[in-house]
Amino acid sequence: MKAKLLLLTLLMATTAMGQQHREILLRDGWQFSHDKQTWQNVTVPHDWAIAGPFDKKWDLQRVAITQNGETEASEKSGRSGSLPWIGQGYYKRTIDVPAEYVGQHVALVFDGAMAEARVSVNGHEVAYWPYGYNTFRANLSDYVHAGENLVEVSLQNVEESSRWYPGAGIYRPVTLAMMRNERIDPWQTFYRTDSIARGVAYVSATVGCKVPAGLKGLAVEVILRNHKGNIVAGSHGALKADGTVSCQFEVKKAQLWSPETPYLYKATATLMQYGRTLDQSTQTIGLRTVEVKKGSGFMLNGEPLKLKGVCLHHDLGPIGAAVNQAALVRQIKMMKEMGCNAIRTAHNMPSQLQMHLCDSLGMMVMAESFDMWRYAKCKNGYARFFDDWADRDIERLVVAHRNHPSIVMWSIGNEIPEQGMEGGREIAQRLQDICHRLDPTRPVTQGMDRIDDAIRTGFAQLMDVPGMNYRIHKYVQAIRQLPQGYLLGSETASTVSSRGVYKFPVEPDDNSRFSSWTKDYDPNAIKTADGQCSGYDVEYCPWSNLPDDDWAMQDDYPWLMGEFVWTGYDYLGEPSPYDEYWPSRSSYFGICDLAGLPKDRYYLYRSKWNTEKHTIHLLPHWSWGRALKQRRGQHAAATPFNRVGQVTPVYCYTDYPEGELFLNGKSQGRIKKNPKSRLDRYRLRWNDVRYEPGTLRVVVYDADGREAGSQELQTADKPARLKLDVWTQNAGSKLRADGDDLAFVTVSLTDEHGTLIPYAADQLQFSVSGAGSYRAACNGDATSLESFCQPTMRLFNGQLVVVVQAARERGTLTLTVSAPGLGLSQTADIAVE
Repeated sequence: MKAKLLLLTLLMATTAMGQQHREILLRDGWQFSHDKQTWQNVTVPHDWAIAGPFDKKWDLQRVAITQNGETEASEKSGRSGSLPWIGQGYYKRTIDVPAEYVGQHVALVFDGAMAEARVSVNGHEVAYWPYGYNTFRANLSDYVHAGENLVEVSLQNVEESSRWYPGAGIYRPVTLAMMRNERIDPWQTFYRTDSIARGVAYVSATVGCKVPAGLKGLAVEVILRNHKGNIVAGSHGALKADGTVSCQFEVKKAQLWSPETPYLYKATATLMQYGRTLDQSTQTIGLRTVEVKKGSGFMLNGEPLKLKGVCLHHDLGPIGAAVNQAALVRQIKMMKEMGCNAIRTAHNMPSQLQMHLCDSLGMMVMAESFDMWRYAKCKNGYARFFDDWADRDIERLVVAHRNHPSIVMWSIGNEIPEQGMEGGREIAQRLQDICHRLDPTRPVTQGMDRIDDAIRTGFAQLMDVPGMNYRIHKYVQAIRQLPQGYLLGSETASTVSSRGVYKFPVEPDDNSRFSSWTKDYDPNAIKTADGQCSGYDVEYCPWSNLPDDDWAMQDDYPWLMGEFVWTGYDYLGEPSPYDEYWPSRSSYFGICDLAGLPKDRYYLYRSKWNTEKHTIHLLPHWSWGRALKQRRGQHAAATPFNRVGQVTPVYCYTDYPEGELFLNGKSQGRIKKNPKSRLDRYRLRWNDVRYEPGTLRVVVYDADGREAGSQELQTADKPARLKLDVWTQNAGSKLRADGDDLAFVTVSLTDEHGTLIPYAADQLQFSVSGAGSYRAACNGDATSLESFCQPTMRLFNGQLVVVVQAARERGTLTLTVSAPGLGLSQTADIAVE
């Protein structure tokens, strides 16, 4: 009976409210200029710099990267992507305000604008927010009139204000919100699961409202609906003097949120006066608990859970910083398929869209805030604003995102130099206390890279979760001095590799020859380098290690609660170990490359992390003997083609413990993983294989010695086909006719049998007709200076990705890919509905 009464009340509320509360996404109608003289029409989200051109002059710096241990300055190129993001940008558009909203509340909600945003309406400045990664609201109420109103946004990106490519422009969505003065504030509304017992979730809700002083008869009703729309719980209460209502309710047979079952409910709060609806706000929530406990580490819904996480920068490769749902879905799904269960939003505040998708797809999140506090890592970074804005920025991060069940932890900083300085502990305490005050349900962490200093100052001891970046050799000593009783690998590995590149001899390499602060530094090494790293996954940075090292620690020490690998995807900027090499303008750290194509390392992590599916992956490719002659217009291969008779180690990344390798039917040995060997504990390796063309085959065996599966590699013949594989976020490989949806088309050059041509570097051309348009292309080569936005690009090791965008009308989008030098062409038809 109670549920029926609640439903009746809601129906009455909706009818009474009418059209009082409106939110409009402002995607179209924007104009952009660098000088306020010449304007171009753009859609928002928009990144003004991603079209390029690439040029080291944009961000050439002479600096010592102190967080990498450097003490002497040297010339760095590509540190922030070598794209023209530095400078000023201006946006304008008109908004239509109906007469009924004049004198009411009218606001613009920016999910992020890079950077130092100033917002004006009809010539009056109404908002300023310097941090480009944070969401903010601009209240237009005092300056709008009925009809058209002019909105202007000015942005400024100064040189040396970022350690990576930050993007440029209004790169996240903008929403126009129009409602009554008496309204619910979603940022002051907080739903939280207090506890779960015997299938019942005990939920608390605090609803914050904005109402004129002295208004009487105000009350709030909260109801909770399941995914079918049925009401499962509810409560109500009178509005208190501080404008809030607090209430509790029980959800029986609660469906709990987790990465495996990301169940979501709809919570609707209705503000009423004497039974008449004034406003209504609905938010998506999940029922789940998070805690960290000595002896158990991280716990979700009362059960211990290892964090198998990756760090992600916010850029989306060839489409830049402009946030897009399809691109984010592709990232998240790719990581989940690998077995990843968590993302760290390194080193900045996430978009609402990304968090909504993590909610629905089942990806836990460490939501990070700052890369620096008062001490500047780059001369014009956030340190300029920290004293005046840090508290407000942390508050905004928490209140704007705390209803996302995917967020399981807040991070207040990354490799903050203040961890070893006087006064640093006090700042950390203050920021952590803000998080606790606004959200007592989640632990707080940060990534500390100077653990000895952080322990000496008490900095590490005060954190809910002590996070350590690298330095795994210090873990055991650190845990003895930390009262928490657990550690988190907040940033791990920094293994570097290039997709499809293999270097010989195959030996672990910390790249110290490229690092001017190490005693082994070779100043001539950078001059003879090719700008690529080996896909055997044995290269890392002087401060870091291999994936195998992290796993050994996690498997051997139960107090280690998991890791966040640097990084899930390559990103623009920070081209270590080649930050003094040109051309090199993006990272090598990714498990996937900048195009989103998996490197071999993807399958190494999958073999460890994905416990639901088996993994069998052989490397390297097996096309070394039939030399693919370099055709006119191609890049020379980074690795010698002809290895006939030469030792060519073969690795197999698999979850199975044993395997036998065959080359043209001849056994190369049956081996088992060796828990006492650094590189053989999690890999199967045949280090003495001598190359000959033909068939390479591995057979794997389970723990009982039974044959469990196999994989083959073939030597490629001459190029014969272009293969196009279409990915969309929708079932049936369709696109939505919304003008925003994207398809990612992987293009591979193969022989007539479908074997990849692994060194192909042919120039391809792209054209799109029908219900869509060309958006971008990327080949994953960190040294490529070709524009993402031009419809032509070279293959990198036989592959690249083309991104096409749906139109707003239904029809068929046709992508044509051609290789003029080979006389090949292929099309893909994609339905737009």
